Amino acid sequence: MADDETSEFAGRSMQSWDDLLSRLKDLGCLTVAFSGGVDSRFLVHAALHAGVPVRLVHVSGPHVAPADTSFALAWADGRGVAVRVLELDPLGLPAVAAGEKDRCYACKSFLFRQICNVAEGVLCDGSNASDTGQFRPGMRALHELGIVSPLAGAGLSKDMIRALGQATGLERPEQQSRACLLTRLPYGMSPQRELLVKLAEGERVVEGVLQLTGHGETPFRLRVGQHGRCELHVALATIPSRLTELMDNALHEVGFSPVPILCMPNISGYFDRTQPS
Repeated sequence: MADDETSEFAGRSMQSWDDLLSRLKDLGCLTVAFSGGVDSRFLVHAALHAGVPVRLVHVSGPHVAPADTSFALAWADGRGVAVRVLELDPLGLPAVAAGEKDRCYACKSFLFRQICNVAEGVLCDGSNASDTGQFRPGMRALHELGIVSPLAGAGLSKDMIRALGQATGLERPEQQSRACLLTRLPYGMSPQRELLVKLAEGERVVEGVLQLTGHGETPFRLRVGQHGRCELHVALATIPSRLTELMDNALHEVGFSPVPILCMPNISGYFDRTQPS
């Protein structure tokens, strides 16, 4: 950004930060659906800054990578915030089992209904203003259930959240989004627990390689392609041959056959772009 654009962005971000703190104070006691990603962590971080009582509910299940749950619980513990963990399995839902295009809606509706049952105060999620312009069928479930999205309400985009996180002391503000494991499968494919476990383990070792080689916050996904073959998508313009070798070796060690490693500038919503409406 040019200097004037940077200054304008910083000004808008701080205004949105003040708006967010005001909104949270107005809400009072709240429960956050807490994935451990940067958005839900930032929301908790802001609530603590606002002095608002906050409770966390984290959903664990076959659709969530164990590493993501471990990170979420460790972060909350470091902030001194208690987390209630719900063990839920959405794989048997008809829309999820069939891999329908609205599987996210069915899954979110199921999960958030369970969270509603244990929430205290206002139930909030970490949806932000950047989510509103993308294909997010799960957002419909949130609207139907009356879930409050303070980040979106304050007009905070993903870039603003990262910048404000950096400015206000949030750990790992550059943490990349890690959507649930079901997004690794093409529409029409039935999710099998064993495959989801394998994909989670593969992503765990790839992330380890990226961290060791100085690419720790590079977005990536280990996906099943349209023809049933796994592909590793990495958001780099080019992938050095040494990095390719290390990722390939790491995947081989946890049971993967040779996996095509592809440069993929835009990681999120891959199947939504490649499937007809």
